Amino acid sequence: MADALRVPATKFSRSFAHYQDEAHSAGIIEVTSHDRVIGGYLSAKELENYRRLKRNEREVVTFNEFDDDMLADLKAAKWGTVSE
Repeated sequence: MADALRVPATKFSRSFAHYQDEAHSAGIIEVTSHDRVIGGYLSAKELENYRRLKRNEREVVTFNEFDDDMLADLKAAKWGTVSE
């Protein structure tokens, strides 16, 4: 995918309908203020991609953070299978 389209916040808010349509081809529109990204607008396709990535996101835990329940779960885990 090409780089995101960058638009100043005032221009984005004044021409929202235009940028809403523009998001279909750009995918992502970065909204800026004083040359700093303050937010973004995603196309429906990119929003679904974001949601898919969030669903697949994993929590990272260091060994020092393991409690007895987590250790028991780890010992009981069946590798190569997925549990819900």
